[in-house]
Amino acid sequence: MKLYTSHRAPNPRRVRWVMAEKGIEDVEIVEIDIMVGEHKSADYRAKVGVPHVPALELDDGTVFSESLAIGRYLEAVYPEPNLFGHDAREQAVIEMWTRRCEFYLANPIMLNVRHSHPALAALEATQVPQVADYNKLAAEKYMRSLDRRLAEHEFLAEDRFTIADIVAVVGLDFARLIKYRPPEEFTHLARWLEACRARPAAKAGA
Repeated sequence: MKLYTSHRAPNPRRVRWVMAEKGIEDVEIVEIDIMVGEHKSADYRAKVGVPHVPALELDDGTVFSESLAIGRYLEAVYPEPNLFGHDAREQAVIEMWTRRCEFYLANPIMLNVRHSHPALAALEATQVPQVADYNKLAAEKYMRSLDRRLAEHEFLAEDRFTIADIVAVVGLDFARLIKYRPPEEFTHLARWLEACRARPAAKAGA
């Protein structure tokens, strides 16, 4: 297998973190330079179908993108430790929190960074400061909800670390490009974030 990835983008880090948690080492890593548009090249688009990273190429030639789809495939092939849910109930709860963290936290942070960091102007047709400001407020609104959740739970979805935590931490870490930190009032969020960042796989996935 080959993983097409970029250390400049947040979503590929999700997959690298999943691989690190599971100890997956038999996947070839192919770095794609998104800052020079390598992900938009004819060869890459012909292989993947879209100008996105990450993408996973299987030994039979099958290629699929989207970080969570890749994560689910890796979970099926390398089932332990479980990150997506052992049974139907867990899978539904973890999916719910993963989607919430993606829609209401990770995506707004990504848009905030992409529309405010000067070096990322190359990735946008036009950077719009109002887009950055709006999405920062949206992300912080959801951080308040997460802080309440984490006041009563060690992790976001279950009583163990899951893909929902990975999606949320990777989203928050992407904001460090603009030296952003969550508001200090979110003490439970800070506790959880520190614990997740301390995991060995967090560094391997970075």
